Amino acid sequence: MAKTGEPDAAALNAERAFAASVLRAEASAVAGMAETIAEPFHQAVSLIQACADSGGTVLVSGLGKSGLIGAKISATFASLGIPSHTVHPTEAAHGDLGRFRKSDTLIAISFSGETEEVVNLAAMIRQDALPIVSITRKMPGSTPSTLQRLATVALTIDADDEAAGGGFLAPTASTTASLALGDVLALSVARRRDFSSADFARRHPGGSLGGMLRPVMELLRFTVGDGVVAIAHDASVRGALEQAAITGRRPGALLLVDPGTGELTGIFTDGDLRRLILKDPAQISRPIREVMTPNPHTVAETAVAGDAVRLVREYRQDEIPVVDDRGRPIGIIDVQDLMAMRLVQG
Repeated sequence: MAKTGEPDAAALNAERAFAASVLRAEASAVAGMAETIAEPFHQAVSLIQACADSGGTVLVSGLGKSGLIGAKISATFASLGIPSHTVHPTEAAHGDLGRFRKSDTLIAISFSGETEEVVNLAAMIRQDALPIVSITRKMPGSTPSTLQRLATVALTIDADDEAAGGGFLAPTASTTASLALGDVLALSVARRRDFSSADFARRHPGGSLGGMLRPVMELLRFTVGDGVVAIAHDASVRGALEQAAITGRRPGALLLVDPGTGELTGIFTDGDLRRLILKDPAQISRPIREVMTPNPHTVAETAVAGDAVRLVREYRQDEIPVVDDRGRPIGIIDVQDLMAMRLVQG
């Protein structure tokens, strides 16, 4: 029985159904645009690419909720190597027009296409012959909005009804669709400009995202010749342990290689040793190739930290060997290193 003031089971079921309908409405608004990608979209991508390639800035403007969506779109452009910042449509008439240069492009967002401040800004920008990309709703019939008429390229979203079946006036499906369209523009321009994950990493050095994009070579505490030895897999377990002891500190696994090619053939972890000794201490004299973990998952020396994290999560492998392009070990990443960077939880 529900406590006084708390919803009962029927009310909770109705609330879940309502929440699901909102999510479906917003998802539908985004999915609907996937079927309408056409020539104006490609034209907009070309305009923005030309702006970025010429050293210009993508200026994004909108009022109210559209302005907040514009700020996110602008941030996405910037993170993908496309210079961008926002301009408040009202402030533009009070000095911020000085932000615009001949190489810049304006993205103007207005659901109705008639927001006075945004329309006025677009009209002033058009006088200076700067490219304008508008994002508005798809107008019924063939009558374009004022902002569409001012735009060099007019993009539209098909979201006549907001989520919740019109029961609330707050922009929901329309802003979600606008945000998605802005993301698609930014990603498409970045794709044309061959923007790489390495470029992205240079712009996101901080936080867990930056950590995921760090080259694995920057993470190595244990490299072959410094903290870890590449041991021939035909050595005995005892012999391998004695070779590893020479280094003093060491990771939680031994790197085992083919003595002829130097290629990594397996690893032997502290856990493997513990299980072996508990089973039969005499097995410490066996060839280590018979008790090692053969063909472990590895990462290339060109990989990033996120690749090592994926192996830890998918295969529960706590020691990740790093190999060169010939499969020879360079070093080993310990899961404790990833935990210290807060990329993996214990």
